[in-house]
Amino acid sequence: MKKESNNSSKNPRRDFIRNAALTAAGFYIVPRHVLGRGFTAPSDRLQIAGIGAGGKGESDITNFFKSGKADVAFLCDVDDRQAAKMRERFPKAKYYKDYREMLEKEHKLIDACSVSTPDHMHAVIGMAAMQLKKHVYIQKPLAHDIYEARMLTKAAHDYKVVTQMGNQGASGDGVRQLQEWYNAGIIGDVHTIYCYTDRPIWPQGIPWSSAKPPIPEGLDWNLWLGTAPKKDYVDKLLPFNWRGWWDYGTGALGDMACHIMAPAFAVLGLGYPTSAECSVATPYVENWQRGEYPDSGPIASSITLTFKGKDGKPDVKLHWMDGGMQPDRPEELGANEVMGDGGNGVLFLGTKGKMMCGTYGVKPNLLPTSRSKENVVPQTIARVPNGDNGHYAAWVEGAIAGYASEKANNLSSNFDIAGPLTESVLMGNLAIRSYNISKKDAKGKDQYPGRNIKLLWDGPNMKVTNFDDANQFVKRTYREGWSLGI
Repeated sequence: MKKESNNSSKNPRRDFIRNAALTAAGFYIVPRHVLGRGFTAPSDRLQIAGIGAGGKGESDITNFFKSGKADVAFLCDVDDRQAAKMRERFPKAKYYKDYREMLEKEHKLIDACSVSTPDHMHAVIGMAAMQLKKHVYIQKPLAHDIYEARMLTKAAHDYKVVTQMGNQGASGDGVRQLQEWYNAGIIGDVHTIYCYTDRPIWPQGIPWSSAKPPIPEGLDWNLWLGTAPKKDYVDKLLPFNWRGWWDYGTGALGDMACHIMAPAFAVLGLGYPTSAECSVATPYVENWQRGEYPDSGPIASSITLTFKGKDGKPDVKLHWMDGGMQPDRPEELGANEVMGDGGNGVLFLGTKGKMMCGTYGVKPNLLPTSRSKENVVPQTIARVPNGDNGHYAAWVEGAIAGYASEKANNLSSNFDIAGPLTESVLMGNLAIRSYNISKKDAKGKDQYPGRNIKLLWDGPNMKVTNFDDANQFVKRTYREGWSLGI
């Protein structure tokens, strides 16, 4: 897809406006040039194309509409079964199965795209939309690979579009409360962070099925595969269990780390990690042999990312734990008090104290929890209005206001924020995948050098500097016919 000039001085919104007579399920658009120079639109609403209409896409589309300033103009999904509910709710929204056809035919009528597909398609869809100067909202994780996340972050500025990642907790009050406690010096300098989750709650550490059932009616399997290698359809992969397979998903980290690690990035302003190391749990099979399934994520993992301290502060070690593993309970936490939100959470260890929260930054507390009420600090960080819908509404309003607007610049998870966060999340996956890299020794026996290596990361250059075999996971190869378009 041909790039547009990066030097355009025009506002990234389309040069047309919409008629105010809009309904909950449809719209009629009148281009600005038809109305004439100087005409003031009775309504300025965002015309959204929802790419991925089922599952998380369903809730995303619903929340955009709830903002009161957006219309569901187009729907796109490779699986008619997944799209059925939204098509019924928005019957006048034109429906496509291939996002490329939709963008080619309808780009003049689209202001923005919401991308709520499996992870392996986030980047190619998002990039195609941005190259047409469409504002984009992309579900977490922003991309499947570190390289993709970096390119999307750059493209937001190249094409001057308004961006947001779908980690809605970034717009929550809890994250801002944690920031204000930390900025007030209540827990001193944070040196250690624990992030943990009960995911995966889908199968991982398993072999690919050898069964070859028929492709269900309504599903375009080839389009669903998209950038991924060609494989036969298997049952139970859709609509959810793809998360456990590296060709499509990003495992427990991709599902939850953008929610759980986001408070740490907001509080400490973390950038690229300098190193990553991990250990993983793998299943045992017959005869007490370890099951090695490199195409699937592990059943549990423990990862340590190290970040360079800023402004003379100590380096920060961020420990990620999934599969139900959790850090030791802090002594300051009461025996019957819940750590985090139970199965998931974040624990900050500082030189003067500790604090914690749950997924999305909810239930922020100083430890012991009695300190939370004792330490009332001034509210110095503006809150995002509109409750749970605020993350969506803020992006809609930012897109209407335009790329250079204050509303766009103040979004909680624009790609300047979401990109580095996603890269760190995916650095954890790079460590996991490197863990199982094997080579033959002189006697032909498998050796696993990755298991005993601490990966040293050159963030600006996106390169592991001490174990080159790991760099194969920085950027994957797309299936023939698919491209990031840069």
